[in-house]
Amino acid sequence: QVQVVESGGGLVQPGGSLRLRCETSGIGGAYPMRWFRQAPGQERELVAYISSSGTTANYAEDVQDRFTISRIEGQNGIELQMNDLKPEDTAVYFCYIMGHSGQGTQVTVSS
Repeated sequence: QVQVVESGGGLVQPGGSLRLRCETSGIGGAYPMRWFRQAPGQERELVAYISSSGTTANYAEDVQDRFTISRIEGQNGIELQMNDLKPEDTAVYFCYIMGHSGQGTQVTVSS
């Protein structure tokens, strides 16, 4: 049974930083993984992608140069370092692997 657990969200002031973590179980081998986010009343959108090897990463234009996706060594897990956070980054963040995601973690950017 595949399990995906996201963590690390919270309340932060504009300009602050957070590091999200996604841990999975029940999946053998390494697979590409993605972070999505969904703000209230909006569709879920892709934030970042990382290849199975970790050598390729792609980002949505509005997070480029502020967010960094990385793989957790030895696991089918990923992290998302988010710097210079803005109010428009407020959303529930979800991790995806092979069509599976968890409950998400809430990120709120507000003064």
